[in-house]
Amino acid sequence: MLSTKGQVIERLLKGDFICRTTDEDGWRFLKNAANRAQVDDYLAQLNRLVAQVGAGADGEVFFCGYQQLGEEQRKVVGQQFRDICNALTPLVEWLVLVQEAGAQDAPLTEGTAVRLNELQGIVEDTPAFREQLARISHYRLFGSASTSVDGQIKQVFKRLCELGYLTRPNPDKQIYLATGKLDYLYEVIRFIDESESLGLEGRAESASQGQLL
Repeated sequence: MLSTKGQVIERLLKGDFICRTTDEDGWRFLKNAANRAQVDDYLAQLNRLVAQVGAGADGEVFFCGYQQLGEEQRKVVGQQFRDICNALTPLVEWLVLVQEAGAQDAPLTEGTAVRLNELQGIVEDTPAFREQLARISHYRLFGSASTSVDGQIKQVFKRLCELGYLTRPNPDKQIYLATGKLDYLYEVIRFIDESESLGLEGRAESASQGQLL
């Protein structure tokens, strides 16, 4: 059986994002500077390191990055970045829908609970939200062919779990938790916005009354 360090290294090399919500034991392990240094020492042999986003006592999200970027590593990172960019529109539209339907003042961040049944009820009762969900669910990222709110919303949540943005702690309950990968997504959006002057943050703010980012 793998030690905690072994499990953490295995998850990082798989491309997982380790946060308090998805893996509290692994997260606590990496919060310890001495433990993190041990993992870094091992990963250094593979030209990797422990990267993180977020700050504060409970804010870090850990993932695996490259120490140095050669040609092959640039190709991998470039493809990962393109994948996220291609997913930005459906993901941002979904985040806006959740925030507007829930009348939330803050963006969806790691650890925030999303109750599928409650959200579904609100969407079903609001024509504008039904239209939003239908459009979002039919994006290639989510791939729903359903014409019903029930089918569309369940497919969206299923894909978000597969992509690592949501987790469902109890399979018997329709309660999902946002993971730290969302915090990473926000950092990517900010990076694109700042480096490419795309104004993504401004557009998202306009769509969600200035609260998404």
